[in-house]
Amino acid sequence: MRIAQVAPLFEAVPPHTYGGTERVVSYLTEELVGAGHEVTLFASGDSVTSARLTPGCQRAIRLDRSVRDPLAAHLKMIEEVCQRSSEFDIIHGHLDYWAFSVLSRLSTPFVTTLHGRLDLPELQPVYDCFRGVSLVSISNAQRQPLQQGHFVATVYHGLPEGLLAPTGVERGYLAFLGRICPEKRPDLAIEIARRAGMPLKIAAKVDQVDVEYFDTVIKPLLAGDDIDFIGEISETEKSAFLSAASALLLPIDWPEPFGLVLIEAMACGTPVIAFKRGSVPEILEDGLTGWIVDSVDEAVAATRRLQGLSAEAVRAEFDRRFTARRMALDYVDVYETLVQASRPGLRLVD
Repeated sequence: MRIAQVAPLFEAVPPHTYGGTERVVSYLTEELVGAGHEVTLFASGDSVTSARLTPGCQRAIRLDRSVRDPLAAHLKMIEEVCQRSSEFDIIHGHLDYWAFSVLSRLSTPFVTTLHGRLDLPELQPVYDCFRGVSLVSISNAQRQPLQQGHFVATVYHGLPEGLLAPTGVERGYLAFLGRICPEKRPDLAIEIARRAGMPLKIAAKVDQVDVEYFDTVIKPLLAGDDIDFIGEISETEKSAFLSAASALLLPIDWPEPFGLVLIEAMACGTPVIAFKRGSVPEILEDGLTGWIVDSVDEAVAATRRLQGLSAEAVRAEFDRRFTARRMALDYVDVYETLVQASRPGLRLVD
C-alpha cells in the first residue's frame, strides 16, 4: 500500500529524548516499510526514517527557539499532504482534529489516531462537526468521553521487539519515568517510595510549562539520599534504568489514554504499580505484570508483593500483546478496510 504518515512537528521522528506520539509514529513507520509498504513520512526535517521523508519544518519545533508560531509549519504541512493526496492509498494522521476540515474534502481515505485525552469539554463541539471522520483510539477507555466519535478500531501501541529488554542486573529501587507534571503525580511516587522504605530514581523531563510546579512542589521533596532525580534520559538508557528497578511507579491522577511507559517497563520484565485510571486496567494484568491500586496505601502495600511477580512472565506478556509488529498489522487491517470501503472493487497495491 501507499501510505502517508503525518506526524506532529514538535519532536523529531523518533524523538531525540522524550516524546510519545512521535516515537509511536516512528515504530509504526519502520514496521510498515519493513513489511514492504511504500510509506511517506511527513515530519520534521531532523527525523530519521527508512520511509520517504517529507520535512514539514527544518527541525523539531521544541528544539528550535526561533519558532514562535508552531501552527504555521503544521498548516503548511497539512496543505502539502492535501496537494499530494492522489499519491496515497491512505493518509494516516496523528494531529488529532487539526486536519479534519481539509482532509474530509479529499477523495483519498484518511484515518486519525487520537493520542491525547478526550474528556475536555471544548472538544465536544469539534467532534460533533466531524461525526463521519474515521478515528482510532489507543485504548477503549480513551474513547469513552467521545461517544459521538466514529471509532473504527482500538489499536494499542507497540515497541520493536529488540528495542528494550531485561539486562539481568539486580533490582534495587523504585522508578518513575516520563514527565514531571501535576497529572503524573511524581509527588505521590516520592511518598510511596519513602513509606515503603525503598529508594526512588526519577528519570523525567520538565517542560517549560511545568517548571514552576517542579520548583515549588517537587524540588523541595528531593532532599535526601533516598531520592535520585536523574532528569530526562534517552531511549538507549531505558533498558538499564528499568531493568534495575524492582517496579515502575505510575500514580497518575488523570485518564491516561495509553501510557507508553507501561509497556516499556514490561519489555524490561519490570512490573508496574499503577493507579486505576484511564487505560491502566486494559494494559496491565493485575497480579501478572504488576499491581493496580486505588490509593497510596495500596501502592505501598503492593511494593511488598513484588517478589511474587515473574520478570519472565512480564516480558512474555509484552511479547504477546505489545510489539510494534502487532501494532502495524492491526493498522494495516484498518487501512485495507477503509480503502475498500471508499473504492469498491479496488485491488490494493502491495
